[in-house]
Amino acid sequence: MSFIHLLQNSPAFFISFCSIIGLAMGSFLNVVIYRLPKMLEREWQEQCAELRGEPVEVRQPYNIVAPRSACPHCDHKISALQNIPLISYLALKGRCSVCRATISLRYPAIEALTGLISGFIAWNFGFGLVAFAALVFAWAMIALAFIDIDTQLLPNDITLPLLWTGLLVNSGEGFTDVRSAVIGAVAGYLALWSVYWGYKLITGKEGMGQGDFKLLAVIGAWLGWQMLPLVILFSSLVGSIAGLGLILIGKHGRHVPIPFGPYLVGGGFIALFWGNQINRAYFNLV
Repeated sequence: MSFIHLLQNSPAFFISFCSIIGLAMGSFLNVVIYRLPKMLEREWQEQCAELRGEPVEVRQPYNIVAPRSACPHCDHKISALQNIPLISYLALKGRCSVCRATISLRYPAIEALTGLISGFIAWNFGFGLVAFAALVFAWAMIALAFIDIDTQLLPNDITLPLLWTGLLVNSGEGFTDVRSAVIGAVAGYLALWSVYWGYKLITGKEGMGQGDFKLLAVIGAWLGWQMLPLVILFSSLVGSIAGLGLILIGKHGRHVPIPFGPYLVGGGFIALFWGNQINRAYFNLV
């Protein structure tokens, strides 16, 4: 029995395979989440230096693959055996093998989250192009959510390729038809763009970042315009509750901005997995 045939005919094997790939991808996403904002910052600094007519400083290469991952405390280079998702963290008891500094729990948490979501996608969609497309969508959304938490940035390097990929996926066998995808991309962008400018005209302040426009456009391009009300409702509701909770327990000041991207990502996942059922239930109730 060929490997592809096994994936296609054994749901348990397909779910297990996607979960393991998800764990490995979670390890890679940890690198993307940490390094991509720093790469963009270096690029912006070089562009500013060029505009000012200053010499651009020659630096060591810094990208997704170079230099090798290292302990931030002692600069010990992490070996392949020390970089196995979840297993290495447990084997090292959450500490660097050299200096014994604590390794952030967020690294295995992101690996576990990506593995669980990947396995759930395999279970929910079954073997096929739609499942593999959903994996790409999910992995990119996880990266965007955590980058936004860390830096309040939603990089164009992820959102724009993801937008075009969503339209391409829906031009064939996808999550919706290409007409709904195109309308969803436009409507998603304009929905938050309108809120942004309305709030700014009334208060003179910016209520959200422009990356949020693009992220909702991405969700519309992948899932269709029909899912946008659901995504906006859930993300706004959860975001409001979370923001109020953080203010009440003193974790955030009233005027400290809270990233909205993670809530849009959460709404996107709800729409991906249960959007059709929720919309049908709503219209049946109406």
